Amino acid sequence: MRIIFIGNPEFAVASLKKMHENRLDIVAVITGPDKPAGRGLKVQFSPVKEYALQHHLKILQPEKLKDPEFIATLRALQPDLGVVIAFRMLPEVVWNLPQLGTINLHASLLPQYRGAAPINWAIINGEKETGLSTFFLKQEIDTGNIIFSEKISIADDETAGELHNRMMNIGAALVLQTIQAIESNSFPETPQPMFAKLKLAPKIFKPDGVLDFSKDVNEVYNKIRGLSPYPAASTILGGKVFRIFSATKESVNHTYRFGSYIKEKHGLKVAVGNGFIHLVEVQLEGKKRMGIAEFLNGNSELF
Repeated sequence: MRIIFIGNPEFAVASLKKMHENRLDIVAVITGPDKPAGRGLKVQFSPVKEYALQHHLKILQPEKLKDPEFIATLRALQPDLGVVIAFRMLPEVVWNLPQLGTINLHASLLPQYRGAAPINWAIINGEKETGLSTFFLKQEIDTGNIIFSEKISIADDETAGELHNRMMNIGAALVLQTIQAIESNSFPETPQPMFAKLKLAPKIFKPDGVLDFSKDVNEVYNKIRGLSPYPAASTILGGKVFRIFSATKESVNHTYRFGSYIKEKHGLKVAVGNGFIHLVEVQLEGKKRMGIAEFLNGNSELF
């Protein structure tokens, strides 16, 4: 089959790599336009473009996905199948162009956690299990018929970054399995089940990371895990943004005021509802990310 691949971040690269290593016919890779980033505003390529350049794959970077010239280029490629992973919403003229349609890999067990940040929200909500789904795109986002899905357990101390890396590689194998099933014309296609209550996974912004220390210790701990490493759970310390990347929890009754910091011999903990959060890796605005011992050595005046 002639395949067009559409994606941007590292999560998509694992699937593109798996497809390329299995010698699938990738006739074009579509990724976002190059953008300046960082303090020097140096132009950076998406991870998908980096991989495509390294392996001499045809790259398309349309500013507008409905641009007639871009659509004409796609039609000329005569794709049989589209594969989209971690990209912005596609117009129907793009996803409906390949002869067999376009499939998507989503990092949840659909229909639960539809949206841009399923990995983060599954951990924030304290889920013990999540998964991956491949499905055919249709007009409404993340609602198409499911082809394959795979359940994945979430460890009690796993962060969003760690789960992302596991799911990225498991998902790549699922994408290859899906493509091979479509190529052999032997694949299931199951409408998404109806649930009375759906848990959604909207895009996460930095303000979403602000911690409320009056919440239960498990809720605070899960939010820290679910937002690590980006955008990172945060609070204000000494008038500056204080990000918490890693922590452990202690469930215990106490009489401390919520949000109180308690300095210990080798660490620092903060009082929350029904327990304490023991800080492990943190970053104070304007400084580097560091372990709690190093942080205390340089910021003892804050406590």
